[in-house]
Amino acid sequence: HHHLAGTGKRQLAGLVLETGEAREVMHFATLLGFGVSAINPYLAFETIAKFKEEGMFKDSLTSEILVENYITAIKKGLLKVMSKMGISTIRSYRGAQVFEAVGLSEDFINEYFCGTPSRIGGIGISEIAKETLERHHSAFNETEVEENSLESGGNYNFRRFSEKHLLTPEAVASIQRAIRQNDYSAYTKYAGHINAASANLCTLRGLFKFKDAKSVPLDEVEPVDSIVKRFVSSAMSFGSISKEAHETIAIAMNRLGAASNSGEGGEDEARYIPMPNGDSMKSAIKQVASGRFGVTSNYLVNSRELQIKMAQGAKPGEGGQLPGAKVEKIIAKVRHSTEGVMLISPPPHHDIYSIEDLAQLIFDLKNANRDARISVKLVAEAGVGTIAAGVAKGKADMVLISGHDGGTGASPLSSIKYAGIPWEIGLAETQQVLVMNSLRDKIRIQTDGQMRTGRDVVIAALLGAEEFGFGTITLVTMGCVMMRKCHLNTCPVGVATQDPELRKRFIGKPEYLMNFMRFVAQDVREIMAKLGFRKFEDMVGRTDMLEMDEGISHWKTVGLDFSRVLCPPVKGILHCTIGQTHDFSKSLDPSIIKDAAPAIESGKPVSLSMSIRNCNRTVGTMLSSEISKRYGENGLPPDTIKIKFNGVAGQSFGAFLAKGVTFELEGDANDYVGKGLSGGKIIIYPPKKASYRAHNNIVTGNVNLFGATSGELYVQHGGRAICSTQQRRNSCC
Repeated sequence: HHHLAGTGKRQLAGLVLETGEAREVMHFATLLGFGVSAINPYLAFETIAKFKEEGMFKDSLTSEILVENYITAIKKGLLKVMSKMGISTIRSYRGAQVFEAVGLSEDFINEYFCGTPSRIGGIGISEIAKETLERHHSAFNETEVEENSLESGGNYNFRRFSEKHLLTPEAVASIQRAIRQNDYSAYTKYAGHINAASANLCTLRGLFKFKDAKSVPLDEVEPVDSIVKRFVSSAMSFGSISKEAHETIAIAMNRLGAASNSGEGGEDEARYIPMPNGDSMKSAIKQVASGRFGVTSNYLVNSRELQIKMAQGAKPGEGGQLPGAKVEKIIAKVRHSTEGVMLISPPPHHDIYSIEDLAQLIFDLKNANRDARISVKLVAEAGVGTIAAGVAKGKADMVLISGHDGGTGASPLSSIKYAGIPWEIGLAETQQVLVMNSLRDKIRIQTDGQMRTGRDVVIAALLGAEEFGFGTITLVTMGCVMMRKCHLNTCPVGVATQDPELRKRFIGKPEYLMNFMRFVAQDVREIMAKLGFRKFEDMVGRTDMLEMDEGISHWKTVGLDFSRVLCPPVKGILHCTIGQTHDFSKSLDPSIIKDAAPAIESGKPVSLSMSIRNCNRTVGTMLSSEISKRYGENGLPPDTIKIKFNGVAGQSFGAFLAKGVTFELEGDANDYVGKGLSGGKIIIYPPKKASYRAHNNIVTGNVNLFGATSGELYVQHGGRAICSTQQRRNSCC
């Protein structure tokens, strides 16, 4: 492919590949991405025919139908891959090489896959040949005792004597025993098992070791109660996991002074009310993704952090996905959706086309809740440091670098492999870029992706993280036994299901998760003492305390080079010290709130009039937050606050506008009119004295009513008023 392209003749020939290797969606996607025109996966076809011959399928399904079904499944999978990469046609995808290699040598990449990033080196053609021959020998060795003695693989599900997994049945049982008995010594045995498995090539950090250092007394190290506040339960939506699991996690993290993440599924407002015993079921972190499921003004004010989900480690570009079987009545209500309908967030470029659009959303959310910090979730991949720098310049308070591992609660099997890269690489790049650009003092860094022990936390801190997310292991503490049936709604322990009968089996308690988090924090303290760190923040970014463990010997570690990951700290500030400064100097809302005080405080109707300019962005959002704080989703009676504007509105006019507020604009508006409309009313019409033909001109910008859940928008074009078609799609007319 590269040779033909280099000689200017690629368009003159088709490249057809016959291979027994291709069987999964990503195999086909990779082959197409590197230039092949067509693929004949003959072994997959022959395997299907063999299964049919052995009676594994219904009699009504012929071999031809089965093969067609397989081809259809692969085609649908390819469309999904292309969609999440933002590519519309197979012609554009072919040869695009939208990949990054992990563990392949530079010489090998330059010879066969030139132009593909590969930042830690690794194996080459000889090692690949060795593994291929070993597999061939295993398949065709005539001395094998049994005909069916091939390894089962175990890529997706744990299989004894096959692919290594961190969370083996033994590890799951040991950690559940430790947290239920509140036994730290049992936790240390679990941690030893995980750390040993990690060192057995399960993770990149398993190949690292701490350098020798002068230790300090353990009682001089920062206490558990302080360290544990840096921990969060990673985003898992109400819907992907059960009501009981979601609420129990929130209670536990709130008790610790840490934070749970709602995921992108909305939240039942009943959880905003404190429980009789003083506990809170409210998720401290509320997520806002491109699907905008359940995102209202009231949702936003009930948070300590608002997180913009650009992507997630298990499914970069794809967004959240909830199978229809999990969308039962209460889930549909909270998400403002329809029972039984599958929900997928579109790729983020549906409403975020540029870093400027992201900065606008950050500003919108800061207006929606001035007391909350704003974070942005990114995926570890080549160039993530540059994106993180843009996020910092866009005034986000925290950036999350999510690793390729994970996908809890609802991820289909085709979405939890071959996406993103290990957080170790992405985190190191992000730290280096932010420090070099003198931005690190303004923004915090969080990371997640199969965090398991205190060792994982310390390594992440040394690479630059200040906060740490725990996802799958959080569910394990709630009783998850890693059956990996989340997407089928058949979780046997009531953790990742909406089936009311299965949910009765849930046995998780807040104390279990609290014990785990405290155990990890104590584990961190002990490592800090050995490394000579008294305060956690002194450890952040100290890559000079890590090195590759030369004692780990395996033929697949040949050629690995972590010099780019473990390079000495760049001169500069290595952790967040001053934070962001948010500029509301051009906001109209402070004066509106002052003038509308009678309406906000006592419900007395207020009518105002003022001019507006395109530098006045996100008008009405701060006002709506004040209303939501006092009155929740109910807001105020219709037209309690009426404001007449004259001029040109900036972006996000009427964003998250609450019930009881009516905005009338004589003029025109920029992008994002009525973004996240939450019951308010917006009326826009051209200037009555306009000299131009109104029906030939644009009165509102792009993306009106994105994520709107309720309310009304009236737009007049020329001589008649129309109701926005987009609003009808959102069922808010």
